[in-house]
Amino acid sequence: MTEEAEVGVDPSPTSEPEQQAPHFLQDVIFHGKFKLLKALTPEENTHCQHGLYFEDGERRVDYVLTYPLKKPSGGRSTRQSSHLLIENAVARSLRRGPHSRDEHHRKHQAQKAKDSLSPPSPPGADVELGCPGETLGGQEDHKMFTREKFEAKLRDMGLELEKDEDTKIQGVGFVKIHAPWNVLCREAELMKLKMPTKKMFEIKESSGVMEKINTLVSKVLEPLHPHVEERRHRHIKHLSHTFSREKQHLFDLSDKDYFFDSKTRSSIVFEILKRTKCKAKYNMGITSLLGSGVYTAAYPLHDGDINEESAEPNDRKLLYEEWANYSVFYKYQPIGLVRKYFGEKIGLYFAWLGLYTQMLIPASLVGVIVFLYGCATVDDNIPSMEICHPKNNITMCPLCDRVCSYWKLSTACGTARASHLFDNPATVFFSIFMALWAAMFMEHWKRRQMRLNYEWDLTGFEDEESPSQDHPRAEYEFRVMQKSLSKDQKLQHKTEKLSCRDRLPAYMTNIVMMLLMIGVTFAIVFGVILYRISTKAALHMSSNPITRNHVQLTVKTTAAIINLVVILILDEVYGAVARWLTVLEVPKTDKSFEERLIFKTFILKFVNAFSPIIYIAFFRGRLVGRPGSYLYVFESYRMEECAHGGCLMELCIQLSITMLGKQLIQNNLFEIGVPKLKKLIRYIQSKQVAFQEEERQKKLQRYETDHFLEPFAGLTPEYMEMIIQFGFVTLFVASFPLAPLFALLNNIIEIRLDAKKFVTELRRPVAARAKDIGIWYNILRGVAKVAVIINAFVISFTSDFIPRMVYQYMYSPDGSMHGFVNHTLSYFNVSHFQEGKETLDPLHLGYPVEICRYKDYREPPWSATPYEISKEFWAVLAVRLAFVIVFQNVVMLMSDIVDWLIPDIPKDISLQIHKEKILLIDLFMKEEQVKLQFRENRLSTAAKENCSKSNNNNNSTTAHPRSRLHTDSTKSL
Repeated sequence: MTEEAEVGVDPSPTSEPEQQAPHFLQDVIFHGKFKLLKALTPEENTHCQHGLYFEDGERRVDYVLTYPLKKPSGGRSTRQSSHLLIENAVARSLRRGPHSRDEHHRKHQAQKAKDSLSPPSPPGADVELGCPGETLGGQEDHKMFTREKFEAKLRDMGLELEKDEDTKIQGVGFVKIHAPWNVLCREAELMKLKMPTKKMFEIKESSGVMEKINTLVSKVLEPLHPHVEERRHRHIKHLSHTFSREKQHLFDLSDKDYFFDSKTRSSIVFEILKRTKCKAKYNMGITSLLGSGVYTAAYPLHDGDINEESAEPNDRKLLYEEWANYSVFYKYQPIGLVRKYFGEKIGLYFAWLGLYTQMLIPASLVGVIVFLYGCATVDDNIPSMEICHPKNNITMCPLCDRVCSYWKLSTACGTARASHLFDNPATVFFSIFMALWAAMFMEHWKRRQMRLNYEWDLTGFEDEESPSQDHPRAEYEFRVMQKSLSKDQKLQHKTEKLSCRDRLPAYMTNIVMMLLMIGVTFAIVFGVILYRISTKAALHMSSNPITRNHVQLTVKTTAAIINLVVILILDEVYGAVARWLTVLEVPKTDKSFEERLIFKTFILKFVNAFSPIIYIAFFRGRLVGRPGSYLYVFESYRMEECAHGGCLMELCIQLSITMLGKQLIQNNLFEIGVPKLKKLIRYIQSKQVAFQEEERQKKLQRYETDHFLEPFAGLTPEYMEMIIQFGFVTLFVASFPLAPLFALLNNIIEIRLDAKKFVTELRRPVAARAKDIGIWYNILRGVAKVAVIINAFVISFTSDFIPRMVYQYMYSPDGSMHGFVNHTLSYFNVSHFQEGKETLDPLHLGYPVEICRYKDYREPPWSATPYEISKEFWAVLAVRLAFVIVFQNVVMLMSDIVDWLIPDIPKDISLQIHKEKILLIDLFMKEEQVKLQFRENRLSTAAKENCSKSNNNNNSTTAHPRSRLHTDSTKSL
């Protein structure tokens, strides 16, 4: 929720800085230079370590808020300036001790009281939304008042603030936030953060045969590991425990400034910002203030520069050198450092992506072997030899009405040979292998996830423990507020919430819109079908013989490209529609919002990407009819048929173009080419002043530089790319064995591309804790299960594998494949064509044709039941269905066996977790013993003191009577 607000601040046309704002944004976008920046002195260039610290140079900036600055007018300007001076005075005095701090606090309260004497806001005006009839200046005053109120409550929460309105960026003010030690301790205890204790232990590896092999493999693969600090101390681990202020003595607090790293500090501040209420009951925290334009952005800072040679060593620079660099594409990712800098959620994504890429290596090798097998056996394929034989004189029926003529089966030789590359017995084996591969990938990821949970101290963490999961979203709070205001005043004391009845219109809208979007996808697929039919007929009418000879290839390729373009466009449209529908539902929490958005986006994009492929695989050529009784659409468009080699070749073309196009254009070209193009335009347009602008840019503070970076929009787009790719790799892999290879090549680039984007182009995200990848794992499992069923149907119904097996073992006279082509072709008497549907050129082959052939299992015209479905059709259909059932159950049984054989938790991790529990118990027992011994020492010391006091009291008691007697006797005398 640290992104820039979608609802911007309305610009005022009266102020001069606002008129310059569009030109400034244009310079930033197209020139990449900050032409309106003020000149800086050399002293300011090194001031406060480039904006990472407050003005005192000691308090670190943990979070930054930005807000729009307008040209002040009237008395408000004086109040704002004086208020700013007091803010800076308070910030400078925070380290002078409590007395000075209280003095400045009293000054600050006096100034606020003076401000309160100014005319108040109109009654009933909402500081968030403003009044319908108020001016823009009034809205800005309300936003300024809201900011002051919110910042005052942040100070009440213990945060320290420092404003900077005299920046090099005109029209933008910055609020720097620092969390002191007591606030960090309090929030760490509330968030149940696990922190390392003083206790350290060594992770010992057992001395078995497998461990020795693993050690040898690790030494061989040592050059592939990145050069980061975490590799040196991987055998030593701190014992971690949930932080508690009462048990601070257990933790190593020798350096309090670095006990909580920058990732943890920013996440703590973000939690405070989210739950700090600007109003008494509603308007929950920073999210609503961003949405209403009170603040324009909220983000933590990157910890340093990456390009400057003189820059101090920092994690960001190390990530840039060892991770976000194309020259290290062959190395493993520094996942521990990624987690340390970006948090567990982003670390899990890149760990999952890395494991997925590694698992693609064996799948790619097997796919290449299957493809090479098809290439090696294409000349030995008997059906292809029969089709390509020069003496083959089988005359085929026209492929379209009127303009198409009869043709020889031998002209389909090229298509038949190409189909064998993917339609051969090895594809069945490859489909089984990929189903088991998917199951092994899921199991390996669970083991990898558990290992990371142990290394990152998340073994006992649950999502419900994160406070951010319970925070209601600003939109939800606003809807609840509207509902409560509409109720009777007597019911105001009751706690309101949105019920299913309140959300019913949104649910109905979701259902209707989802069905409508899916219907649009099907309509576009149908439109491409009409394009293929009409284009095929038009090309057959061409006078160019080359065009007529390549009709099939031209139509298939162009239709696949059209499908790709439509898919790319609809992907963007469906993403926006899914977000709009999710906003209508008004989910209560961010987690619920994200899960609903992911589900809708996945459904729409999955249907969009795979609808053309599913049509070709399972429907094309099934609803054609037969010569003399074809099926027509709109009474003029005859449904298209598959080529003689089957639809598998066209399925391969469609799948390859869609997959490669999405990866090349959507995933890589948009992410690489567009920034490069913008950089080129900036260089060309600002070539004359490049040097001076670069010098000025270097003098920006860290929070000013990060302001121009893109806000982090979440991991949903990144996951969605990989999930769709996973579908391409597993769902129709029987028709395209090279899919894993192209996915591997894409992911090698994608990892470094995403890494560079996170390190250099995006603002630093707020670290989010997570122990798994959430709903994405369930989607992956669902895709893997569906892949088994789809591949079974592709092998059974789309390819010719089952018809070949049936012919060889049931109808072949010698048990070979000789005569298979003739067995699959039926006869048709050309005199039975419908009137007006016969060919215009019956002598195209040079002789009149009486009988033509077509691919189907039907009775000949001279039989008692002409053109009826033959018994061979039912035999093939029965075997196809039996194959689907057997294949599906066998493969799923094997997947379950793999799931059972591979434990979810590695054995060494379970042993280490048990060892940590024992060490933690020992640590607490020693602590209790120390406490008990301390108490006993205090009791014994107290007892000795009591004994000494009682002895003294006894002595004084015996001495007092004597003195009284002496006194009495003296008085009597």
